[in-house]
Amino acid sequence: MSVPRILAVTSLGAAALLAVAGCSAEKPAEQKTPAASSVTVEDNNGTHTIATPPKSVVATDNRTFQLLSDWGVELSAASVALMPESNPYKKNKDIVDLGLHTEPNLEAVVAVEPDVIVNGQRFTQHHDKFAELVPDAAVLELDPRDGKPFDQELIRQVTVLGEVFGKQAEAKKLVDDFEASIDRAKKAYNSSDKVMALITSGGEIGYVAPVSGRTLGPVFDILGLTPALEVKDASTDHQGDDISVEAIAKSNPDWMLVMDRDGSFAEKDRGADYKQAAAVLEGSEALRGVTAVKEKHIVYMPLDTYLNEGIQTYTTFFNEFADALEKAAEN
Repeated sequence: MSVPRILAVTSLGAAALLAVAGCSAEKPAEQKTPAASSVTVEDNNGTHTIATPPKSVVATDNRTFQLLSDWGVELSAASVALMPESNPYKKNKDIVDLGLHTEPNLEAVVAVEPDVIVNGQRFTQHHDKFAELVPDAAVLELDPRDGKPFDQELIRQVTVLGEVFGKQAEAKKLVDDFEASIDRAKKAYNSSDKVMALITSGGEIGYVAPVSGRTLGPVFDILGLTPALEVKDASTDHQGDDISVEAIAKSNPDWMLVMDRDGSFAEKDRGADYKQAAAVLEGSEALRGVTAVKEKHIVYMPLDTYLNEGIQTYTTFFNEFADALEKAAEN
C-alpha cells in the first residue's frame, strides 16, 4: 500500500532536481547597460560635459522657461522676474529670483551650487560673470546664432536640452510639431499676398523688418512671405521701428502679423496707456481701408510672446496663421 506513495514522492523529487539542474544550465540573464552618468553637448561657446541628471539647475533664458517647466525640471534659481504670468515657475517661491537682466542678483547663484545654468537672450551679457562665480557649472548658451536659419536654431536648442535633461523623446515631439506647423503655414500661404509684421506697445504701432526684425522678422524667411513694405536701416528694437499709420495704409498689406509687446506683463505692469493690439489696429480710423483690416486677416502672436519666445510659441503661432490662411482660402 505504501510503495506507490514512496515511488510518487521519489518521482516528484527527481523532477524537482531535474528542474533545478535545468535552471542552473541556463545562460545567466544579460545585464542591462546602466544609464549614462554624463552627457557631452555643444553650445555657442564650445563643448560641455555634464553629469546627468543635473542636481541643481539655474535658468535665465526666457526662450526655455516654458520648455523646462513642461519637462518638470526643478529650478534652484532663475530670472523669475522675466517670466510671464502664464508660467508655473512664476508662483514657485522655492526658486531664488535673480531679478531682471538690467540689475540682476548674479551672486545668488553661488548658494544654489548649480551644475547647469541655461543662460541666454537678455542674460547673455552676464555669461562671463556666471563662469567666474560658479566655475564648476556648465553655462549653456543656445541662443539663435547670427547668420544661421532661425528655425534650425530653435530646433538645435530644444534638441541639446533634451540630451541634457534626458528628454530626447519629448524634444523630438516638439521638433516634429514645430516642423509640421511650418509645413502647414507654407502650404496654405499664397505668395501673391503681401504681409506686414508689427509690434504694438504703449498704444503705439512699431514696424518689424522682414528677416532681421524682432521676433516676427525671421518668420518671413521661414515661411517665404512676401513683404508689403521694406524700410531702410530698420532695427531689431523690441518695440519695432517708428512707422506712421499712413505708411501702413499706403503699403496695403493683405495680412498683418502682430506681437503685443506689453501683453506678457501682469496688468499692474502694463501702464495706464496700455491697449491690446487688436484695439490699436482694428480701432484705427486710418487703417480701416487696409485689406488686412477689412478682411480680418490679422494674426496675433500668443499674448505672452515677448517673454516666451521659444519653440512652443512659434508652433502655436504658425498653426494659428495656417488656420487663418486656410479659412480665408475657403471663403
